[in-house]
Amino acid sequence: MRINHQVVVFDAADLAAESSFWAEVLGGTVDAEDDWHMVIVEGAPRVGVQLAPNHVPPDWPDGTPPQQIHIDLWVEDFGAAHDRVMSLGAKVLKPADDVDSVDNFQVYADPAGHPFCLCWVQRREEG
Repeated sequence: MRINHQVVVFDAADLAAESSFWAEVLGGTVDAEDDWHMVIVEGAPRVGVQLAPNHVPPDWPDGTPPQQIHIDLWVEDFGAAHDRVMSLGAKVLKPADDVDSVDNFQVYADPAGHPFCLCWVQRREEG
């Protein structure tokens, strides 16, 4: 079996808000249809957004409905990445214990409430 593309698909009541958020985060564009949007990055499909008019955001971390999937985004500059996703409509769900640590993550929700993490590992100075 050959798989040509692999994408994560998010349910959302507001297709435009959800697909625009992920297109901006990933540096892509949105290919929009009536009830389906595909985020295209460097010519390849990366994230799908499916219309779900009755979508209820998960209640992270262990509420009802529970989280079913999330994306980890490993970033080089956490401060810049944090500012960017917040400007696009993300909400912090769980702040990092120590943003200055060399290996950590912070949990966010996208506009439809789906959790995702910004993660980082900083190289230690060799001496």
